[in-house]
Amino acid sequence: MISPAQFEKEIEMIISNAIREDVGDGDHSSMACIPDTATGKAKLLVKDNGIIAGVAFAQRVFKAVDASLRIEIKIKDGQKVQKGDVVFLVEGKSRSILKAERLVLNAMQRMSAIATKTSEFVRQLKGTKTKILDTRKTTPGIRALEKWAVKIGGGENHRFALYDMIMLKDNHIDFAGGITKAIDKTHNYLKENHLDLKIIVEARNMDEIKEILQSQGVYRILIDNFNYEDTRKAVKLIGDKCLTESSGGITLETVAKFAECGVDYISSGALTHSVHNMDLSLKAV
Repeated sequence: MISPAQFEKEIEMIISNAIREDVGDGDHSSMACIPDTATGKAKLLVKDNGIIAGVAFAQRVFKAVDASLRIEIKIKDGQKVQKGDVVFLVEGKSRSILKAERLVLNAMQRMSAIATKTSEFVRQLKGTKTKILDTRKTTPGIRALEKWAVKIGGGENHRFALYDMIMLKDNHIDFAGGITKAIDKTHNYLKENHLDLKIIVEARNMDEIKEILQSQGVYRILIDNFNYEDTRKAVKLIGDKCLTESSGGITLETVAKFAECGVDYISSGALTHSVHNMDLSLKAV
């Protein structure tokens, strides 16, 4: 996983790039009709039910746009909200509030949707040992926000990117000439380059699981697109030799049944790629 310092850098870059993209050489709509000295107050109004996420990010955005803006938080990240709730109040220069408005809303609407969906998966897994993981199926450029939202919703983060974990999937295995060759080459690569990265290997059938278990140093086996019965068999075969992860088309309706098979983790791209933004608005008060 990436370090807290790396994560902070990602957030800083997202804010900087988003402001560049949205503001350009100036918010001419505001500058045309609102005096630079004008001040005002606005509230973040909830129009849906779910889990709110992105409050801490909004604070970062407002500070980046104008450090003099004052924010009063009424509902924190991870809390349940319903239509009509006010999450925070922001007060200060009117132009600054408007400059930050769209970035705050865009981020919070998506982050809240992801946190809400994640919390639904977590609820389905209650009473089992299984934890829900996100994937790299994220929106380019804002992965840090989406993975942050998964954590707020009660889920856990898989690897952040290609550089913080080794994941040998079907194409790696096929291009490398087989599972054992792929694993051996990976161990040699890590040793030669003085890297300490965990190794996950994908298995497409029971024979591949058996072959993976012949190698040492595998952190987790990805049991990909198995049915319930075969997943149970795979978990029993793997035992405590390494951790287990199920993936492949797992939905809210099926996640509990896969958890009952005994896997340690279930990964789902749906946490981030199949959500409908929560309806939020920033209104002057």
